[in-house]
Amino acid sequence: MRIALVCVGDELLLGDVVDTNAALVGRRLAAEGMPLCWSATASDDVEAIVATVRDALERAEVVVVSGGLGPTSDDVTRAALAELAGVPLERDAATQDHVVSAYRARGLDPSELSLAQADVPQGAEVLTNRLGTAPGLRVAVPGGSLVVALPGVPSELEALLDEQVVPHLVQRHAGTTAFSLRTVRVALLGESPVAEAVAPLSPWLTEAGVRLAFLASAGEVLVRLSASAPQPEQARRVVDDATARVAARLGGVVSGFDGETLPATVVRLLRETGASVATAESLTGGCLGAALTSVPGSSAVFLGGSVTYSTAAKVAQLGVDEQLLAEHGPVHPDVAAQMALGARRGWGSDWALSCTGVAGPGPADGVAAGTVHVGLCGPGATTVRSLRLRGARETVRAVTVIHALDLLRRAVLGLPTSG
Repeated sequence: MRIALVCVGDELLLGDVVDTNAALVGRRLAAEGMPLCWSATASDDVEAIVATVRDALERAEVVVVSGGLGPTSDDVTRAALAELAGVPLERDAATQDHVVSAYRARGLDPSELSLAQADVPQGAEVLTNRLGTAPGLRVAVPGGSLVVALPGVPSELEALLDEQVVPHLVQRHAGTTAFSLRTVRVALLGESPVAEAVAPLSPWLTEAGVRLAFLASAGEVLVRLSASAPQPEQARRVVDDATARVAARLGGVVSGFDGETLPATVVRLLRETGASVATAESLTGGCLGAALTSVPGSSAVFLGGSVTYSTAAKVAQLGVDEQLLAEHGPVHPDVAAQMALGARRGWGSDWALSCTGVAGPGPADGVAAGTVHVGLCGPGATTVRSLRLRGARETVRAVTVIHALDLLRRAVLGLPTSG
């Protein structure tokens, strides 16, 4: 079953809002063996939405539409779907009652624009939105295809997708070809070296029917492996075998699998070894601690951190040597080492990570932008990774966090910390 996605909104085309819905829908459907085959974005215009959905229907049997169902004048997806289905809009009494109740619960009377959220294409199946007022819609269009429209508010879309849309599509999909997808996550190795390392497996992957794709971002490459088969177990078996082979080729640069991010991998490893970590940050300004605490359950391993942005704070909070700072400044390997040592002592942790450097955009005190030193203090040793990073300020900060986490990952696993 082929599924396409159309996201609606001028704000998406203008770049005012990042389209996280497309990523969410893609992940949810792929996890159920129903990957998207095509996606597009349309403006808040009936003709544009109709044309884009028609393009999608030429490629897919099911089209998911996100956005344009709300209570404002530019929410015109309902009208576009009615035109596609060749039916009029009609007021759905249950949805109107839902809208009225939601507004009156807040001490408000709904306007006519708000009540228009209850106008649905004749014959459409209404999907009640428990988190908002705009309902989702399932609309049959000429030719036997299906259009599923969801609100653009991410939390509302996610709830409707998980509770009402995905189960319906899984049932509709039953009996067709099964699909399986796995991801190998690679830290701090470029897309080309990753592809070169995996290249010797290409003949086997082709013969096994495994599709390979690479997705690169700052500091990480995702290797996606997918395959189709008559039965789900067969598809999973082929992809699991391919995943194991790819991971073996890549070795120690593999930082996780599927949805386990690098911070999640680090937290898991610390939990498994019964170890704790603390942080001392300068240029990252708390980003390293935030990455660790983004993982559920991280409180079991992350004791705390210090954001010592100024030189004085490095001395007062971490015990960094004043003479060292006077001679070399705060961006120096020995400063990173002393920051990590001070954090480990201060928090009483098994491991401590530190970051000091120049994020940019320009040099600081004669030190070039992108000059970074990451320290790790642990049982028996202190290690410093010195870097020259490229990119904008936020990229330098983000990649610094990845280097710090990867350094700890390697140390906990007993891997070389130099690469």
